[in-house]
Amino acid sequence: MELIGPGEEPAEGDDPLAALFTEGPSEPPSDPALARLFPDAYGGPDEVPDDATHAAAAEFRRYTENDLRTRKREDALAVVRALDALGPAGGRDGSGGTDGPRETDGTEGVGGTDATGGAAGPEGAADGAVLRLRPDESRQWLGALNDLRLAIGTRLEVTDEDESGELLRLPDSDPRKPMVMAYLWLGGLQESLIETLTA
Repeated sequence: MELIGPGEEPAEGDDPLAALFTEGPSEPPSDPALARLFPDAYGGPDEVPDDATHAAAAEFRRYTENDLRTRKREDALAVVRALDALGPAGGRDGSGGTDGPRETDGTEGVGGTDATGGAAGPEGAADGAVLRLRPDESRQWLGALNDLRLAIGTRLEVTDEDESGELLRLPDSDPRKPMVMAYLWLGGLQESLIETLTA
């Protein structure tokens, strides 16, 4: 969320309708991770755009990037709020207790894991937590997980999926190792959530 930024909020007294039509930036971000999250709509990463392609990409970005940033912030906030509200055995009140049963209606557990990534305990276990997501929440989680992996992968300079094996073999003394483990774990969580949604 810090990388994406706080967003453009209308100043007090400003017309909120005018804020809806505020144009965004026309040039891609200089930070490589942000450029990966907000790529040009025209051309490719290895192409040198001609004037027409550059103009089309700039215009598309001007009218879409603010909305895209807003959606990415909302996805990230949904994840943060869900984890903040998580109590033992699926409680969602943030106090360590449960707030009663939630409507399931297509609800799925996230990858069969608790909030710390360990195996989820049985229902009612005091040492575990089970997070259940509705389909709309699952889509927000998938978006946020994807954004996290893209940002971390860019920082690690991951260019090919085959590099994950090489990254996994890094020695524990390598300062990139914690970020690599987070990258791989997030990928596993994302895959598990996709499998659950498509089952």
